[in-house]
Amino acid sequence: MAPLPPPLAGVRVLDFSRMLAGPFCTALLADAGADVIKIESPDGDDARHFAPRAGGESTYFLMINRGKRSVVLDLKSEEGRRAVHELAAGADIVVENFRPGVTARLGIDYASLAAINPKLVYASISGFGQEGPLSHRPAYDIIAQAMSGIMSVNGPAGSGPNRVGESVGDLIAGLQATWAILAALHGRERDGRGQHLDIAMLDSIFSIMMTALSQYLFTGEVPGRIGNTHPISAPLDSFEAADGHLIIAVANDTLFADLAAAIGRPELAVDPRFATDQARKGNEAALKAVLEGWTRQHSVAEAVAALEAARVPASPILTIDQVVASAHAKARGLVRTVLHPVAGAIPVVPQPVHFLGSGELPIRPAPLLGEHTDEIVGNVAPH
Repeated sequence: MAPLPPPLAGVRVLDFSRMLAGPFCTALLADAGADVIKIESPDGDDARHFAPRAGGESTYFLMINRGKRSVVLDLKSEEGRRAVHELAAGADIVVENFRPGVTARLGIDYASLAAINPKLVYASISGFGQEGPLSHRPAYDIIAQAMSGIMSVNGPAGSGPNRVGESVGDLIAGLQATWAILAALHGRERDGRGQHLDIAMLDSIFSIMMTALSQYLFTGEVPGRIGNTHPISAPLDSFEAADGHLIIAVANDTLFADLAAAIGRPELAVDPRFATDQARKGNEAALKAVLEGWTRQHSVAEAVAALEAARVPASPILTIDQVVASAHAKARGLVRTVLHPVAGAIPVVPQPVHFLGSGELPIRPAPLLGEHTDEIVGNVAPH
């Protein structure tokens, strides 16, 4: 059978977003074949100015704006607004992450653009939503993390609150926006019109904290920081080996019996302290001491290999360079190479889902500032 075209081929996106949450969303849409037109001010997206740089271009910008076309417009000018309105007439999706109220002042808000094209799916990403007592506040990722509750459960026991080591507020909001856009596109096919989507970073982080919320909402117990351990099951933790640390993850009694046998201690499976998951969690410190008595006698590689042979989930703790160099990353195509007109051959990390009917989806580099202005603004007829 002939491969299918990219799933979003023929879909046009107007991208007014900058920095991370919105651009991550539109990069995912571009990966799936959408024509993403990035509308930038004459100074460009702030992310264009971040270090490090390759060929004078921000590598951060190159990573999260792959596959898009760049148009420079002054949205404060009548000419710029007119061009946007003409582009909106032929678009399917709009993505913006201005603070609430800014788009109305610029004349590119949902009401204005939907009056031109009622079929638009318009996604607004902000820190706290378009409505609510916090909607007026600006937000960076760390603020959304702080106010969502995730920092309160992240980090070692006894430590202060810890930020998750990636910009998960931006990235999760971008993911939430992406699925919501696709759901609204499907609804548009049924109903004949688009709608306005309101995505908040705080809400997006809060909604994924299933373990912590299941504890608090049903028991009233406020979860705290427990490091690498799991709040319910044991052993799920990091363990010291002769040359580093590894992860052992066991969440049922059958797996624990396999683990006990693999380390030469089958009697542990019937020890009353460890015979059930609840008992193991209640005696976690004693269990960790027993397990580290074994792991410290082996290298990480030896311990992981022995546990893998016993079908016990275990892994090394890899650094970023080790992940990139791994056979898994290479086989799965986690990092690909594209040719940029200034930076040359550069790595990109596209969305990770394999559309098996479409084959490997094409990936294009991030655009130069205003690279496609003449091409697009000079030809704004609906696609």
